[in-house]
Amino acid sequence: MNSSATSPRRILIMPAHNEAGNIERVIQEIREVAPPLDIVVINDCSSDDTAQRAAHLGATVISLPCNLGYGGALQTGFRYATEHGYPVGVMMDADGQHDPRGISDLLAVVESGEADLAIGSRFLGRLEYKTGLIRRLGMGFFRTIVSLVTHQRITDPTSGFQAMSYRLMRFFAKDNYPSDFPDADTLIVIAYAGFPLKEVPVTMRERMSGISKMHANLKPIYYVIKMLLSIFIVLLRQRTHAGARYRAMPSTPDGPANGEERC
Repeated sequence: MNSSATSPRRILIMPAHNEAGNIERVIQEIREVAPPLDIVVINDCSSDDTAQRAAHLGATVISLPCNLGYGGALQTGFRYATEHGYPVGVMMDADGQHDPRGISDLLAVVESGEADLAIGSRFLGRLEYKTGLIRRLGMGFFRTIVSLVTHQRITDPTSGFQAMSYRLMRFFAKDNYPSDFPDADTLIVIAYAGFPLKEVPVTMRERMSGISKMHANLKPIYYVIKMLLSIFIVLLRQRTHAGARYRAMPSTPDGPANGEERC
């Protein structure tokens, strides 16, 4: 793992399913341009040699016995991070779309205590690839919903390039996290639970190789329907995500802060 005794303990959680064509270049680029991080790859039951390629480069690899989906793989990473006492974590895809030069800015927001969630926004930064009309309309639709519900301008609710505090990773480690597409609905849960969030400009690029799972078959239609239903359920359960849960979360791996109690 890429860490040293004198560097802050940070974890980078990277879900990966059949990303053998990308993962080596992604890990190498992270180590070239990002601050010290312990890279943990959650191998989501890949049928190729994704796990072997990541392990060969020194990443910690957790291989799941069955395909849990993107959200399930991330939640596995949250559990690992909180069990090992990481104060902050970065979430990043394995396909090369997220420019790791943005990692430092995401970490700065969380480590300064400014927010528990830093969201990498391609619309505040640079989007280096074209998106189709339907996808742009969908992103704009969910952007509007999240901004209205949270009373905060959110430009990129579908971004998977994020940094989280220990407290927020612990909140998601046990429950509260969807198994497939944690996007707009998850941001609403975070806002209702009282966790401060902030967007940070980042650069997003074309994936290095392969085809995005979101563009396969009827996935875009499924995504829109599922997300609308999920947001509706979150709105109905608003009171179950009240600030009491947030206040019960310890701020650091060492224990409660400001009189908080462990839950």
